[in-house]
Amino acid sequence: MSGHLCSIDAWRLLPLLLTTFASVASAQSGLNSRVGNNDPATIGGSERGTFVIRNARVFTVSGPVIENGMVLIRDGLIAAVGANVQVPQGAREIDARGLNVYPGMIDAGTTLGLTEVSGGAPGTVDASELGSFNPSVRAVDAINPHSAQVGVTRIVGVTNVVSMPRGGIISGQAAFVNLLGYTAKEMAIMPSMALVINIPSAGGGRGGRGGGGGRGGGGPEAPIGPQIEELKALLRDADAYGKAFDAYGKDKSLPRPARNVRLEALVPVVRGTTPVIFSANRAVEIRTAVAFADEMKLKPVIMGGAEAWKETALLKSRNVPVILTNTLAQPSDDDPYDMHYEAASKLQKAGVRFSISTGGSGTSVRDLPWQAGISSAFGLPKDEALKAVTLYPAQAMNVQDKLGSIEVGKMANIVVTDGDLLEAKTKTRYLFIDGRQVPLTSKHEDLYDLFRNRGVTIIP
Repeated sequence: MSGHLCSIDAWRLLPLLLTTFASVASAQSGLNSRVGNNDPATIGGSERGTFVIRNARVFTVSGPVIENGMVLIRDGLIAAVGANVQVPQGAREIDARGLNVYPGMIDAGTTLGLTEVSGGAPGTVDASELGSFNPSVRAVDAINPHSAQVGVTRIVGVTNVVSMPRGGIISGQAAFVNLLGYTAKEMAIMPSMALVINIPSAGGGRGGRGGGGGRGGGGPEAPIGPQIEELKALLRDADAYGKAFDAYGKDKSLPRPARNVRLEALVPVVRGTTPVIFSANRAVEIRTAVAFADEMKLKPVIMGGAEAWKETALLKSRNVPVILTNTLAQPSDDDPYDMHYEAASKLQKAGVRFSISTGGSGTSVRDLPWQAGISSAFGLPKDEALKAVTLYPAQAMNVQDKLGSIEVGKMANIVVTDGDLLEAKTKTRYLFIDGRQVPLTSKHEDLYDLFRNRGVTIIP
């Protein structure tokens, strides 16, 4: 009987419950549209529009600055740039008088999308896998496109990141992504653009930390752990695996090799078509990584590079790019306070290829323009500081034909600001990713608006 009465009461309450659910859904929908929503269906009607930006100061990066210039965006690409551009009928015009136009910035070493709350919430961290050798693991398969960090990051002008796995010896495959898209697949420009390797030390740990400060490198060579031979054997097996499949492709009478996903993922690496990002900070770690890459015929990129300025001759001779992640790191007690501030300047003067990265989780990527600005304040020419977060990371990741500068045919990832892109007080006025205009909202902006006018009651 009691169950029957409960059923009747539930039916009487059903209209009220439905109304309540509808109200909650409506409120949640409104909240999502304001706080960190990354759904392209709500961004510029989901379609790539035709836009012309007029009367702006255009920083092409790859060429001279165009005063009172124009940029035409069409079909997701930069269709024209110059002082006088023919505007197609129906284009939406943006008067950017007094504003600056830049290519979107690129952070080449993050875990954005893989880590939401790095401390105290393990369930929001998906940046590593169990085991030491995970070459087939892809960061793109775990990226959360709806992370609140996406909106917080792109609103400062960062339009692209390399999101990479961490941990182990072979961490997995890094992905190069746009910071716009409903799914990770939509965001991905290069789903597998580099392999992340940590040279094993004698203690069995990583060869270097991507975001740490790094200490002295004047001592003996870094001890190599016993797993180094296992790593070499795996790479050699991948080379043999690739050759076996090549032979089978030419002669079907040969036995078909058994498929191995780990070795398959390593084939483009051992053939030098996919770069390898080595985490290394100390000078000895950098030497070890470069020597290992030479021996195994890999295409290396050094990430971290706290003491890369000590190895400029080696890095320049091997044409090895460095992703600096220590600009704001605290130096050791015996080092000068500006050691990391000046690192980019020293690499630039020595002719070493480099870019600047925050090197951390998604929470820190929004600091990228100010890290480049600090380097500029400590000796790095301003135009080089701008290239260090635009063109140079694009070149290091081999996507310079798509991004990194304002040139015809490149992806329309464009930032329009009211000041210097690398200045902390500068505001983004317009933002385009993949030719789509992006609303300038983020969780930080919405919370600021929410509490800005909140009344304060002083209790005597």
